[in-house]
Amino acid sequence: MRTEGLVLFETPIGPCGISWSPRGITGLQFPGDSAEATRADLQRRFPEAGSAETPAFVTEAIAAIVALLEGADDDLTSIPLDPDQIPPFNQRIYDVTRAIPPGQTLTYGEVAAAIGEPGAARAVGRALGENPYPIIIPCHRVLAAGGKMGGFSGTGGIATKRRVLAIESRAKLNELPLFGGGLE
Repeated sequence: MRTEGLVLFETPIGPCGISWSPRGITGLQFPGDSAEATRADLQRRFPEAGSAETPAFVTEAIAAIVALLEGADDDLTSIPLDPDQIPPFNQRIYDVTRAIPPGQTLTYGEVAAAIGEPGAARAVGRALGENPYPIIIPCHRVLAAGGKMGGFSGTGGIATKRRVLAIESRAKLNELPLFGGGLE
């Protein structure tokens, strides 16, 4: 499927970019040094994308992404994706990763085991490094053994990964009752 359009949008971490086909989202770009840099990075990935009217599913995806980055406990699993260019091995990894709820994490090894490939932690890391949909496929929720940050392919690297995890963790903490629940 061909990428039809792309658009930039403001988030709490800076201007992000999103691209789409008629079937779904084809890519998401974390903020670069400027809005122009973000657009250029996304345009390099999807040179065929032109100026197209933003479809409703893209507008809804943008709203959900912004809400998540503002600290809402939003679930992005209903955002339609266009996986036509995704290798089957990577797609299996992305399916597991997409199911990790906000505020929770898995290790590369746990993702490898979940796809039936124990011992493939490095391959999982490589596949997540190729993730065209960061945030939607929440690769920031996958950590190295022992809870270490590991790498992050999104613009800003590990600093961005830490920031997004911190935003999600605060959202989860805000849901907890002040004194452990049940007392009125």
